Amino acid sequence: MTLCESSCGCLEGASTAAPQGGADDTPPCACAGRSRRRAWAELLRLPALFSVPGDALAGTAAAGAAPTARTLLAIGSSLCLYEAGMALNDWADRDIDAVERPHRPLPSGRIRPSAALTAACALTGAGLALASGAGRPALAVAVPLAATVWAYDLGLKHTPAGPVAMGAARGLDLLLGAAATTGRTREALPSAALLGTHTLAVTTVSRQEARGGSPLAPLAALATTALLTRLVTHRSVGLMTGRRQATVHGLPDPRGARHQGQEAGALLTTALGAAYAATTARPYFHAALNPSAPLTQRAVGAGIRATIPLQATITARSRGTATALLIAALAPLGARFAKKVSVT
Repeated sequence: MTLCESSCGCLEGASTAAPQGGADDTPPCACAGRSRRRAWAELLRLPALFSVPGDALAGTAAAGAAPTARTLLAIGSSLCLYEAGMALNDWADRDIDAVERPHRPLPSGRIRPSAALTAACALTGAGLALASGAGRPALAVAVPLAATVWAYDLGLKHTPAGPVAMGAARGLDLLLGAAATTGRTREALPSAALLGTHTLAVTTVSRQEARGGSPLAPLAALATTALLTRLVTHRSVGLMTGRRQATVHGLPDPRGARHQGQEAGALLTTALGAAYAATTARPYFHAALNPSAPLTQRAVGAGIRATIPLQATITARSRGTATALLIAALAPLGARFAKKVSVT
């Protein structure tokens, strides 16, 4: 008799012996089912899903709109396309992972390569179908988004264009929310550029997470984080400074009482921007001091988690206070589940 792979304590051999009543109606070991579910959770990197809804919500806020039912369709489309990319990533890298990461679901044999590829195709189709339900403008963004995901996984990943492609995918995902909700994307382009730049920096660091490498990538990511924090909170800092100066000099508030809500939004934007910077600063710094594989992996994980406070900051500066708080609430959930399943 052998212990089940999931180490739950039940015995595989126990199910082979017939009970005293005569008929062999012993239920099969439940560990195999749990093991399969965990393998798929690892393949799809489920904790990283918490970084996805904020894309569409931030795009909606950047377009000056409130979330609608079409926004929910955009979120569903984003989730499907994101997970399609995860499954396709491991399918395309199965030979490399067999050497560098033999514990991954495909090289370890827990999931068949054909099943991963089938899942990638099915999820891509589902994502495009959901985008179509949100309207033609949304589908017009979802199609190049899906193409970018497949191009990255199948060819661009190991080229200098890889990080750019990943940044473009995140930016398009934000624009998908704007297109689905309002039918236009122009107003959301600056926000898409901010989110895409962050993703480009994280992806650049991730290229050396398996073996370690140069400190230049985490240093560049650290500098990028500082720049993005400055850009995304600049308008909020100016608003609060003007209000304080008026109060000190005994002048009436030049913006009037009706703008008190804007000041509260500015405070929230600044706080969320600080949370974004704090999430990545220490791991990036440690990876720069010692660019080993474990520290680089931690830096990549922190960069992925930092996507959530960045999305919330972008949303808050677009006066989407309630939506920004909703996005920010996803961060602790993602961190909690990341303790069970790696996001990288």
